[in-house]
Amino acid sequence: MSVAMSSTCPGLYCGRMMVNGSMEGECGVCPRGERTNQQKICERCSESPELYDWLYLGFMAMLPLVLHWFFIEWYSGKKSSSALLQHVTAMLECSVSAVITLLVTEPVGMFSIRSCRVQMLSDWYTMLYNPSPDYINTLHCTQEAVYPLYTIVLIYYAFCLVLMMLLRPLLVKKIACGLGKSDRFKSVYAALYFFPILTVLQAVGGGLLYYAFPYIILVLSLVTLAVYMSASEIQSFKSLVTKKKRLVVLFSHWLLHAYGIVSISRLDKLEQDLPLLALVPGPTLFYIATAKFTEPSRILSEGGSGH
Repeated sequence: MSVAMSSTCPGLYCGRMMVNGSMEGECGVCPRGERTNQQKICERCSESPELYDWLYLGFMAMLPLVLHWFFIEWYSGKKSSSALLQHVTAMLECSVSAVITLLVTEPVGMFSIRSCRVQMLSDWYTMLYNPSPDYINTLHCTQEAVYPLYTIVLIYYAFCLVLMMLLRPLLVKKIACGLGKSDRFKSVYAALYFFPILTVLQAVGGGLLYYAFPYIILVLSLVTLAVYMSASEIQSFKSLVTKKKRLVVLFSHWLLHAYGIVSISRLDKLEQDLPLLALVPGPTLFYIATAKFTEPSRILSEGGSGH
């Protein structure tokens, strides 16, 4: 074949194996854990993930935990005192799953992973870049060029699902006595829906999420904080600090704000980026300062009086 005889391989991700210092074999897909270099030679992924890569993995790991907490709170309501224990169990499931995932990823048995550096968006979608040198036959070179950022998330979700199915039904059956039989397992059923959705999201939109997740975190945390404070009718610092649950929600959102800011800045220049964390309480202060001016009853009364 002409592809085999040419000095370089076509396409972005096709390469040859290097054996005893010389290139051998036809152009094709590199083995898992390798990707092509500029010379079109399959090279082993030996770098460590950057801070931004770890932040991305942290974001993808947080998604099922946040959804677990949301549905546990949603379906527990005020009837059951078991919500806190379910929250703790959900965190335990996700934490253990993360530890196991790190241990089974190369190098096996260590809390570190070897990876290939993400260079561009197309690295996440190598299946779209299979070349056709003669415009008839396609050379299939689909591979995980961002090893292991693509598959490690899917492995983590699988462990989360397995641990949830092993632990949560027994726990809920034992402690959720305040709920009806049909309501006890609704948070578990919800997880059986959102885990496939998260899997498809990672499979299809992993590359887009990799570049967009800091902004997604900031926007969602701002919107949910505003909705929560509005629904809870929080209009002063006094009403904010009177209940422990409100403080927990507030500090959780502040942590998400800080996570988003760190992800955007990447802390490349500490002396410039760290002061940005002072902006974290800004939205809360702005909301409390302006809440009294946007009170619906006040607006209606002023409109009715003709002011």
